[in-house]
This record gives sequence, structure tokens and C-alpha cells, in this order.
Amino acid sequence: MSVSLPRVLLAELLGTFALVFFGPGAAVVDAQTTALGHAGVALVFGLIVTVVIAALAPISGAHINPAATFALVLAGKFPLTRALPYILAQLLGAALAGFVLLALFGLKGQLGVTVPAGSVGQAFALETILTFFLLLVALRSGFPWAVGGTVALEAMMGGPITGASMNPARSFGPALASGIWTAHWLYWVAPLLGAGLAVAANHLLSPAQPLELHPQRAQEFAPQGEEA
Repeated sequence: MSVSLPRVLLAELLGTFALVFFGPGAAVVDAQTTALGHAGVALVFGLIVTVVIAALAPISGAHINPAATFALVLAGKFPLTRALPYILAQLLGAALAGFVLLALFGLKGQLGVTVPAGSVGQAFALETILTFFLLLVALRSGFPWAVGGTVALEAMMGGPITGASMNPARSFGPALASGIWTAHWLYWVAPLLGAGLAVAANHLLSPAQPLELHPQRAQEFAPQGEEA
């Protein structure tokens, strides 16, 4: 049974709102209280992604990320006609969350906006790699805990350098609410590039036809006690 477009778009809006409210929101709270620490903020990001996927994937797939939608279109797993409505819903949810954070905390912690801590080139490369592995995991697994765990892991590693966005909507909401657009373009281009690379890698890992083993090698892969 297919789900109506308004319902799936609402799910994407709410899911992306939750991601931006709790993820960058955790960075804002830590800036005000120092209670969470870097690892705590990364864990919040991972947990909210896990929760959103578990709750909303049956409705919309819980993309909550324009790069994820782009990857699924490239992989032929999502209709192109729904891509733009999904992305607009994601951006709207992210923007609403950014302004709610602004109303609650002012510009504390710059609303968790993502800006490079080092060079733009370093940030671009890191965001591309982080997004590549995140979406490769999502394409090959899709389990909420696997995707959420990858987000937490990558946020712990890459957060101090780029904010570990991996998601244009996650960067867009805080940037719009705070007015801070420093190198914002890379938080679109790098994740989309990483998404394309993840689709290509997933295709190579999952060929259309099973790989044929050499007859002598096939015996090594036969279950114990059976002949190839």
C-alpha cells in the first residue's frame, strides 16, 4: 500500500526538524552549559538519526538528507519525480528547527552552524569522505542502529574540523537562522559528491550477476562437510 505524498513529505519535514533541533541543538546546549562535551554531542546526533529512521522509515524512508535522496535516485531506488518535493520538505524542516533554536537560545554556539575549522580544501575532502561512508552504510544496511552509529562515529572524528554535516539540510537550517554562510557551498557539493561515489561503490560491491568463483577456489567457499 503506497503512502500519499503529503504524508511522506510531512514525515520528511518532521524527521529533518528533529535532526536539526536535537543535533545542532545539542551543540548549542553544550555551548551554554558545557554539560555534554564533544562526544556527547556526537552521540546525540547518532541517537536522533537512529530514532528518526526507526519511527519514520516505514512512512517516507526517513531520508532526512538531500544527499541521501540524491543517492537513492542515482541508485534507481527512488523516483526522480519525488526527489524535489522531498528535498524541499527536508529544507523546510531544517529551517524551522533552526529558527526554533534561535528563539530559544539566541545565537548561542552560533546555532551549531557548520563552518570549516581548517582550510576549505581539507573540509571539502573530509565532508566528501564522511558522506561517502555514511551513505554506503545506508545503501548496504539501512538498519537504524547502523546508520545512527555511523553518524555518531563520524561526528566524533570529523566534528571538530567541519561540523561533520554530511547533510546539506542539516547545514542549511542553522545557516539560515544564524545568517552565517561561511563556505556554505561545500556543505552541498561535498555531500552530493560523496553520495555519488557511494552509489558507484555500492554498485561495484553488488554486481548484477554473482561473481563466478574459479572451480578450484569454489571448494574453499563451500560449507564445511559439503562439496562444491
